[in-house]
Amino acid sequence: MENKVVIVTGANSGTGKWTAIELAKMNAQVVMVCRDRSRGEEALKEIKKISKNPTVKLMICDLANLDSVRDFCDLFKRKYDRLDVLVNNAGVLLPGRHETKNGYELQFGVNHLGHFLLTNLLLDLLIKSTPARIVVVASGAHKIGKIHFEDINLEHEWNVVKAYSQSKLANILFTYELARRLEDTGVTVNALHPGTVKSNFAVNRDTGFGKVIMQSLQPFFQTAQKAASTSVYLSSSKEVEGLTGKYYYKNSAIESSKRSKDKEVASKLWAISESMVNTY
Repeated sequence: MENKVVIVTGANSGTGKWTAIELAKMNAQVVMVCRDRSRGEEALKEIKKISKNPTVKLMICDLANLDSVRDFCDLFKRKYDRLDVLVNNAGVLLPGRHETKNGYELQFGVNHLGHFLLTNLLLDLLIKSTPARIVVVASGAHKIGKIHFEDINLEHEWNVVKAYSQSKLANILFTYELARRLEDTGVTVNALHPGTVKSNFAVNRDTGFGKVIMQSLQPFFQTAQKAASTSVYLSSSKEVEGLTGKYYYKNSAIESSKRSKDKEVASKLWAISESMVNTY
């Protein structure tokens, strides 16, 4: 990973932070992409200290704001002439229905649409930098997910499980469809399930909702450092060089759900996602 340029979204905490740390230890030029500057700067100091890599950088991008995604990509392309690895790690899981700045259901908007736009805007740079890799952090929750095309923003029947599992199924459908579209370009795309992570991922930072529940479950969860191992593996290992369109857990390719392999659904999701991000 010496001198390779790597973007990690959501790199200020949890698996994203440890993915950034481990790749920085390998002397990659890691660019942390975070929504909140103060939390990002705090994490930047920690990542530099642990990795002993002074080249780690912080850039700000709010995946819940499509204009912010576009601004970030423009700025990144002005600063860097290559991108070797893109790790789409950031995610949100919150109680209660919320919307992005563009009016989309928050979990679908951040976990899928924000990364959909980000990835597409950086594709030219990834192709220019081949061999390059895209790593998508999905979840085993995709197995109970369905893409609700008739109500994709879940305005009529919202619940947290329905919203989150839809967004995670979208991650894998996107991975497989993108892998097909990038065939023979030298850019690989793989998704992964990180496992159940010991973090504040499901805690509402504004209200504190979910904190007690998450703390009670902590003994059953793996550390964020351990959960980051598959992201690091897919970003750096020679073992997966050239392999694309797969779903991994604990550094091994496994089967995703039958629904995630539906090419017609994947194509339809791509078209509607394109329409949604291009509206703004």
